Amino acid sequence: MVALTRRLFLGGAALASLGGGTWLFRGARLRERADAVYATPLAAPSAPMEVYHLGHSLVGRDMPAMLSQMVGEGHDYHSQIGWGTSLRDHWEPEVPIKGFERENDHPQHRPARAAIGSGRYDAVVLTEMVEIADAIRYHDSADYLARWANLARDANPDTRVYLYETWHHTDDGNGWLNRIDRDLDKYWRGQVLYPALHKGNVPIHLIPAGQVMAAFVRAVDAAGGVGGIISLHDLFTRNDKGRPDTIHFNDQGAYLVALTHYATLYHRDPRGLPHRLNKADGTPAKTPSAEAARLMQGVVWDVVRAHPDTGVAA
Repeated sequence: MVALTRRLFLGGAALASLGGGTWLFRGARLRERADAVYATPLAAPSAPMEVYHLGHSLVGRDMPAMLSQMVGEGHDYHSQIGWGTSLRDHWEPEVPIKGFERENDHPQHRPARAAIGSGRYDAVVLTEMVEIADAIRYHDSADYLARWANLARDANPDTRVYLYETWHHTDDGNGWLNRIDRDLDKYWRGQVLYPALHKGNVPIHLIPAGQVMAAFVRAVDAAGGVGGIISLHDLFTRNDKGRPDTIHFNDQGAYLVALTHYATLYHRDPRGLPHRLNKADGTPAKTPSAEAARLMQGVVWDVVRAHPDTGVAA
């Protein structure tokens, strides 16, 4: 298993990257508040949860369905997604959500504002559009993350709120692994999660799917391939000509992300979970081989416990 160390919060280099003494001071204050929020792990849930997923195609239909199958009887979920939709665009009623009718034409859809504001959910999982830097610059990510978190907690103080960290295009010129390593502190924490904690005064925890993806890809590379998976492209869909999609996961990638949600939401070691699951429409998914699934499960448990902001005890 790849050795993983418990990551510290926003470090000096990341703080410096915010630029200037004012930003340095502000970053230090945000980190101080985050340290206090994440100092004590959450208690593990004692029963199956009802979960709401808000986001876009990196949520999709199949990943939440796989999560439900992993948990088993009692877990329920609803969602709202769009095509590359930001948290702002989901919030603002006058902003059209691209692909809304097509992507939400299924039994698990519930309108986001009404659903999250109902107070019925044990956990609300929010994710931001990518490119994450553009979301921060043009869509006020931290502000809208805080708005959704406040809506959830005002409706039900016991609701747990999560930010699902995703990834960027695999052909990014700065390097896919390099950006995942850099972006967690620079963007997801430093400019989305931590400012939202300050703005909303609501605890928000992290589902580190991008970190899991990177750790798994490194483990596969170190092993020279595992169970039919050779590279990161084996986690992503392909077009009719066999060319890899640069952002959207396939069934194997969805399985890995569902494992990450499982471990984070339920504080459970995913090792030993079944690797043969169905898609949301009930058809068999092309999930990983038993060997690849075992590696995925171990990597997920290591990564989730390595980050205090997941709320899962180390």
